[in-house]
Amino acid sequence: MATGACGIDCSVCRLNLLGECSTCGSGKSIEGAKKRAAQERLLGSPCPVLACAMDRDIAYCPRDCDEFPCGHFREGPYPFSHAYLNMQERRRQAPPPSLSPLGQQVTVPETYWQDLANSDLTDICKRAQATRHSSGTVILPFFNTSLLIDADRREGYLELDGQWRLMDHPLSVLMAVVYLLNVCDQCIAGPMVGVQELKCAHFFQGPHKLKTESVLSRYGNDSKGLVLAAERLGGEPLGLADVSYKFQVFPKVPVYYLLWEGNEEFSANLAVLFDRSIESHLAADSIWGIVNLVSDLLVLGQGITPLLARG
Repeated sequence: MATGACGIDCSVCRLNLLGECSTCGSGKSIEGAKKRAAQERLLGSPCPVLACAMDRDIAYCPRDCDEFPCGHFREGPYPFSHAYLNMQERRRQAPPPSLSPLGQQVTVPETYWQDLANSDLTDICKRAQATRHSSGTVILPFFNTSLLIDADRREGYLELDGQWRLMDHPLSVLMAVVYLLNVCDQCIAGPMVGVQELKCAHFFQGPHKLKTESVLSRYGNDSKGLVLAAERLGGEPLGLADVSYKFQVFPKVPVYYLLWEGNEEFSANLAVLFDRSIESHLAADSIWGIVNLVSDLLVLGQGITPLLARG
């Protein structure tokens, strides 16, 4: 259950949708024990509300404790204290997670960088619809801006306000490098197809399930919010469903998001579609990564700026 011992429903928190922060769970839960241990390891002390609930064998303070609201709530530091709000601000400004399906941190393998550096970048640019920038760099259209991929420095940069800004999102850089290395001559073919129509459809199960629930939780009853987030990401409206947008992640990799809003009779529904040619350019795990990237950026709702390095 996504409700903490303090009574906060973590399922409605953007950090929880992004996978940045897990729920504490109740004072009697395994999640609570894990969260307390993590807080003690990372912060030096646990949230006093969670610790008190666990020590007193109380599931939820507002419901089960006769002393609620006690000093832990009135004096902080959690919930909704300066410490909590500072944590929210810090994490909301950080890039979205760059994780594999198994929850491991993603990096660009050194062999990928070497393969790119040793390739004919002029030929790659022709196939990728990119631009050769210098001996070891390529400019690649990316959403409503461009990426500069530097094979010599092993880094990626985003163009923002006419300047190249260092990226701090390994998943985006990895997807760009993989696209450059694997893109073929085939052009966008149409029509739009769902994940089950792909040859690699069997891949998208279990931990490889496409990341759509976070977008649905965030915008299932907020179509105006999705429109704003999509416009900030450079999405092109399609005029389908209740809200639908095309996101041109890379020149030959459009991704389509279609939302049907929920109402009293039906739950909200979200579909992610692809151009039929996508499997000519990307393997299944890269398609999974692309959807993760788009979904996280939509949930954050700030365009591409969350991908920038801070400072």
